[in-house]
Amino acid sequence: MLGFEVLNDVGYGEMRWITVAPAGQQGPSIVLAPPAADPGITEEEKTTIAEMMAKGTYATVVLTTSDLDRAFERIQATGAEVIQEPIDQPYGVRDCAFRDPAGNHVRINQG
Repeated sequence: MLGFEVLNDVGYGEMRWITVAPAGQQGPSIVLAPPAADPGITEEEKTTIAEMMAKGTYATVVLTTSDLDRAFERIQATGAEVIQEPIDQPYGVRDCAFRDPAGNHVRINQG
């Protein structure tokens, strides 16, 4: 949907994480891992994180594209949950926002 390819899909015991990067590139890359992948997190912390993810307040990924309207149309056509359509922000940035399937907030800026 965003043009990323999986670079690594790693399983280690009960943990698993995936590394993605823009298509055809090795970086920059993003590691996607569930909160439970950190063995130092308590059950209470896992519950809090899951609740925050469900509301879209746990994590935000900010990406940049040269054609925001085209990117918005392409992502919206996949059925992604739109949080904000493209808009010129008062602080000088044109952006839009989606929620990914895990509940994370994804913002895309015009660059």
